[in-house]
Amino acid sequence: MATEVAAGDAATSVCTVIGGRSSFIGRSLVAMLLRSPAGWTVRIADSHPFLQLDPDEERNPILSDSIQSGRVSYFQVDVRDGSQISRAIEGSSVVFYMGASDSTSRSFYDQYKVIVQGTKNIINACRHCKVERLIYNSSADVVFDGIHDICHGNESSPYPFKFEDRLNDLRAQAEALILSSNSADGLSTCALRPSNPFGPGDSHFIPSIVNEAKSRWAKFFIRSGRTMCDYTYVENIAHAHVCAENALRSGIAPVAGEPFFITNLQPMETGEFASAILDGLGYQRSNFHVPHKLLIFLLMLVGWAYKKFDLLSSPSYLRVAFLRSFLCIRAFDCSKAQKIIGYSPVISLEEGIMSTTDSFSHLARGSPYMRELDLSKSSNVEKLLGSGKVADILLWRDETKTFAYALGLFLFLHWFLLSERTFLTSIAKLLLLVSVILFGHGRLPPTMFGFTIDKISPFCFEVSQTTMRSVLMSLSSVWNRGLYMVNTLARGEDWSTFLGVRNQSEASSSSSKYISICLLVTISTFR
Repeated sequence: MATEVAAGDAATSVCTVIGGRSSFIGRSLVAMLLRSPAGWTVRIADSHPFLQLDPDEERNPILSDSIQSGRVSYFQVDVRDGSQISRAIEGSSVVFYMGASDSTSRSFYDQYKVIVQGTKNIINACRHCKVERLIYNSSADVVFDGIHDICHGNESSPYPFKFEDRLNDLRAQAEALILSSNSADGLSTCALRPSNPFGPGDSHFIPSIVNEAKSRWAKFFIRSGRTMCDYTYVENIAHAHVCAENALRSGIAPVAGEPFFITNLQPMETGEFASAILDGLGYQRSNFHVPHKLLIFLLMLVGWAYKKFDLLSSPSYLRVAFLRSFLCIRAFDCSKAQKIIGYSPVISLEEGIMSTTDSFSHLARGSPYMRELDLSKSSNVEKLLGSGKVADILLWRDETKTFAYALGLFLFLHWFLLSERTFLTSIAKLLLLVSVILFGHGRLPPTMFGFTIDKISPFCFEVSQTTMRSVLMSLSSVWNRGLYMVNTLARGEDWSTFLGVRNQSEASSSSSKYISICLLVTISTFR
């Protein structure tokens, strides 16, 4: 049932922001609408049972004063219930839908009900209540398949045939529903696609970067992110919604039924953006760089393993997906939004980063909130492992050595265990690979691209006569000892050895019967 905090003045323009509390973009939009000279009466619809102000909002009188004056009302709404939506938006001329921000559920059915079915319910409620304009906050990732780079993507880019991230798949379906419902019962719609939203109140993107900074291995990914991406400050996204509403209301430009990419118009390297955020929070940069293609290859292998063992819903796979998208190019062309709805950023990227780090001071290194997670303190594991070579590798004290050992271990496991080949086949293929590499190295010219290639001397492959004689003598000695033992067992002179061999054979495998039979046959043959 809807819980209303205050009733608005029916004589003023009424708008509803669905997701105006759970979404940090929705919160920024509500504040901007209240500051607008248009005199909006704002209805906030969200899943929380009641409206509770944060300490920052209590110090900022805009929202609290608007509640007391009657400009703001709050409704508890479950988007899966169409009647609750209709009750909240009744009498509104425009609805801003922030999209489902709660992706904590791992059930695909629950996510579908909230994102796709919830969008259908909102569209039907808007048509039933004669709402004039519906503006949907989508995502630039609706055209990102999770694998391929996007350079200067524009609105002509199609939806991918297959998504790596099912949430982006569901968001794309919801956006398609919004755009296809344009002109139905007088409803005008459009969709905004912000790229990598960030800012105060963000509960996903910035905390994910901070969590990766606390990881000893993920910092390689953060520092090695050399791909260009667009990042959009939250106030600019809210401003884009206001611009879209004005353009829809005027009806001059072709806005209805169209999507628009929203960016800060300042593409930035992913590693530099993350480092700028972490520098502002007091985290130390890593100087260790890993080749970009190698990181992509490793993430592809890890993602393949998760898919093979059906672990797509595990938090670790979501972390891998985040790092994979972090290393992909996602740069978009925002000229359509600039030209048609009159959008331009009101906050620069540098100002947005500074404002964001100030708002996340509770996540700063050394803050009381993060003191228990301070990596400079010795953990129980560090005290247990001590300061030996093994501890240095396991605890990432020597980053280069640890990465080399981890890569070698992964390749060993993949070559001998995950390849589903027999052990002898794996060894044979490994020797063949070594032979091909040595042959290729031998065929290389002395210099290439200005670099001198050191050749392996043929003497390295020579075996001296003394060494060869020693190896042959050792083999013949082992062979003679084996024959002597078999002869001894055949003559019945050492039954203790026979019984010991037989008992070990029975304990080793289920084929011990055949081993014993073969042993008895051998003895009878020598007799």
